[in-house]
Amino acid sequence: MVTYVVLIVVVAFAFDFINGFHDSANSIATVVGTRVLSPVAAVLWAAFFNFVALFTVGTAVAKAIGKGMINLDVVTPTVILGGLTGAIIWNLITWFYGLPSSSSHALIGGYAGSAVAAAGMGAIEWGTKWIQTLAFIVLSPLIGMALGYGLMVAVLWIFHRTARGKVDRFFRVAQLASSGLFSLAHGANDAQKTMGIIVSLLVSVNHVFAQETGFFRHMYVRNADHIPFWVELCAYTALSTGTLFGGWRIVHTMGSRITRLRPVGGFCAETGGALSILLATGFGIPVSTTHTITGSIVGVGATTRLSAVRWGVAGRIVWAWVLTIPAAAIMAAISYVLLSFIAPI
Repeated sequence: MVTYVVLIVVVAFAFDFINGFHDSANSIATVVGTRVLSPVAAVLWAAFFNFVALFTVGTAVAKAIGKGMINLDVVTPTVILGGLTGAIIWNLITWFYGLPSSSSHALIGGYAGSAVAAAGMGAIEWGTKWIQTLAFIVLSPLIGMALGYGLMVAVLWIFHRTARGKVDRFFRVAQLASSGLFSLAHGANDAQKTMGIIVSLLVSVNHVFAQETGFFRHMYVRNADHIPFWVELCAYTALSTGTLFGGWRIVHTMGSRITRLRPVGGFCAETGGALSILLATGFGIPVSTTHTITGSIVGVGATTRLSAVRWGVAGRIVWAWVLTIPAAAIMAAISYVLLSFIAPI
């Protein structure tokens, strides 16, 4: 039993690594697309701020995932493993095709699909957290778009008498700050989702570790309101390490195929996206950094002219968003059924 639970914890951190790998484009695509940083420098910059989030935000999102979405009475290690497996499969499929889908919604969809396969629709706790999560599939890109558009309009008005060369030089420096802020926001929201899944797992088997001593004693968690520090540390480390490896297929889509960006546009897109995510994180709402930054980029592009946005590419991205939760849920449900034949519990 202990070995099986530890294996699932390792798989959860592997998902966090893949999350960083998959979603690194969200943090670095604009700063690479505007050529403010080289790809290597950009991933180092983003990974650093992913990890810094450990010391700057709370655990509201982790607690929301841990106890606000799935009935903990039906959660078993195999339910968790099935959910993680479905989310990982969907992430790898969308990474292969270069689609910036949401790792967050893949994880949530996978968790729900596996739980429903185990215990039926009653496994889902329909309430505030699900309403917020589903609503922000629509709201987060719209908020990002509005902020990106508004910031770009404000900057264009403030600097309209300044030579373009001076504006670009100023915002090449400013974009370092905005990119770092967005990477911090990315780490703050995304790492916490995996933390919530791990805590759900540990609460479901707390009787196993109640009498343990030594290292395994730290795996005892009484309830989902407590997030052990080792879980936080490992989650942020896994996410930032994944970011170091980058998702270059998605970087290309996000950085140049939606719209062409100058440093001033990259600054506005990253700042708008970061503010949206940090606001949601403060309220414990799991949102998609992918949705938010894409919306911000579209908002910035639309300030030039609507035709500056490649709506065909944006449309493919939206379809990936719509499909993510049900697709990951189906894959997770199948994974749970298969795993239940071989799992020890």
